[in-house]
Amino acid sequence: MTLESGMSEAYNRSMRYEGRIYRPPSEADSLILQATIGCSWNHCTYCDMYRDKSFRIRDLNEILADIALASSVYGNTVQKVFIADGDALVMPLHTWEPILNALRETFPALRRVSSYATARNILEKSPGELTTLRELGLSMFYIGPESGDDETLKRIAKGGSFDEHAEAGAKLRSAGIKQSVIFLLGAGGVERSAEHAVASGRLLTAMDPEYSSALTLTIIPHTPIGKLAKAGRFELPDIQGLLKELRLLIEHASPSNSVFRSNHASNYLPIGGRLPRDRGMMLSAVDAALSGDVPLRPEWSRGL
Repeated sequence: MTLESGMSEAYNRSMRYEGRIYRPPSEADSLILQATIGCSWNHCTYCDMYRDKSFRIRDLNEILADIALASSVYGNTVQKVFIADGDALVMPLHTWEPILNALRETFPALRRVSSYATARNILEKSPGELTTLRELGLSMFYIGPESGDDETLKRIAKGGSFDEHAEAGAKLRSAGIKQSVIFLLGAGGVERSAEHAVASGRLLTAMDPEYSSALTLTIIPHTPIGKLAKAGRFELPDIQGLLKELRLLIEHASPSNSVFRSNHASNYLPIGGRLPRDRGMMLSAVDAALSGDVPLRPEWSRGL
C-alpha cells in the first residue's frame, strides 16, 4: 500500500520522502522512516514499486535528521516505526546501529521497529548481526517469497529458492525476530497454479512465521509479467482458480501458530484465523465461496 493512499494517518505528513512510499497495511499507524531509496534487488517481474528509483542507502546524517524532525513534530507519541524503502535490511550493521539507537532514545514509547526484507538480505547477515539488530529494537520483517514453487520463483525472478527462504526463516527464529510472510495468489499463472499453491503452503510451514498472508497478483501492464500477459505467455487464473489456490495453500500449511489473513484489498475473499488451529473454518469459508454461497469482494473495490 502506498503512503499516498493513507493520508489520514497520524504520522508522516511532515516527513521528507523521495518518490512513492510503500508500507504494509498493518503499518498504517506507524512513522515511516525512509532509510534506503528503492530496492537493492528490483528484478521481480510483477513489481513496479521501485522501478523509477535507483537504489541507494541514504546518508546517515539525513536519516538521523529525519528522526529529529519527527521528534519535533510528533514528540514522544510514536510507538511504531517502519523503515522504508524496499529491503532496508541490506544496510550494514554500522548504519543500522545509530538509527536504532536514535529511535530508541528519541521515542520512549517505541514498541516496534520493522522493515521489508528478502531471503537474500537475511542470509547475508550473520546470526550475531541479526541478534544485535533484535537487541537494538528491530523486531519484525515483512518477507514476500510470493511462492514456494522453485519454478515459479525463477519465473518471477524472486532471487531466492524454497530452501533459501526456509533457511532465512530459521535464522530469524533463532535471532528472536518475528516474520510476516506474504504469498501471492496467481503468481504461477494457470500453468503452475496447483504447484505454486501447494508449495506455498509447504514454505509457510517451513518458514513458520508469526504472521502470514495471501495477496492476489495484479498484472501491471509495463512490468515484465505484464508484457508476458499481453503477449499471451502468462495467464492469470480466474476467480475460481484463485480461490482454489487459496484453499490448497491453507490445506498444506502447518506452521506452529501463525496468524493468517487474506484481507488485503487485492483479494476476492477476505478470511482470517490461526494456522493450523482454524484450518477447518477457513477451508469451509473458501468452499462456501467456491460454491457461490458467500459474496466476493466486487471488482471495483479491489486494489493494490
